[in-house]
Amino acid sequence: MDKFKNKYRIPSARLQSWNYGYHAAYFITICTQNRIHYFGEIAEYEMHLNELGKIVENEWLKTIELRPDMNLEMGNFVVMPNHFHAIIVFGNNKYNTECVDGGGDGITDASDGEYGGAMHCASTTQNRFGPQSKNLASIVRGFKSSVTTNARKLGIVDFSWQSRFHDHIIRNAQSFENIQNYIANNALNWGKDKFYKKLT
Repeated sequence: MDKFKNKYRIPSARLQSWNYGYHAAYFITICTQNRIHYFGEIAEYEMHLNELGKIVENEWLKTIELRPDMNLEMGNFVVMPNHFHAIIVFGNNKYNTECVDGGGDGITDASDGEYGGAMHCASTTQNRFGPQSKNLASIVRGFKSSVTTNARKLGIVDFSWQSRFHDHIIRNAQSFENIQNYIANNALNWGKDKFYKKLT
């Protein structure tokens, strides 16, 4: 396992056989540090965004506009009190032309439906740990940075994200639909959510 500055072991949470710029649909979850409620609260099974929560929503909506060359599409997303869920789809673009649709190495399954074509891409190369641009990590990094900058402008000096984020490569249309529904119903199921943290 590689060391950072030859001192700290930093294991990657990413799938090692996958390039996260490839044509695929991804489900991401980003949590606040210590799961602190920075973005608003759930009341009557609905999420009520505060000012920073609205900024999170607006910054995510800018994602496609800021990256027209990446051929991105958005699935459902939701801002919760202490985390953020989203589906983002990478279409074919000039940065992922190495990917061949319809690969059969078991990483993705053939699927039908609206986003079926975005879930056929297989990789036979290792995930690259050079410059991380035009991929999922770069999008999340830019999004987190913009939200943090705006939090500071609001005077929320203690705001911070967890250093990492959770990701899942969506493997077929049924999984896509299930995750879309999970996101749509996240506020309704808040009390049972694994990221739930009761205010004290």
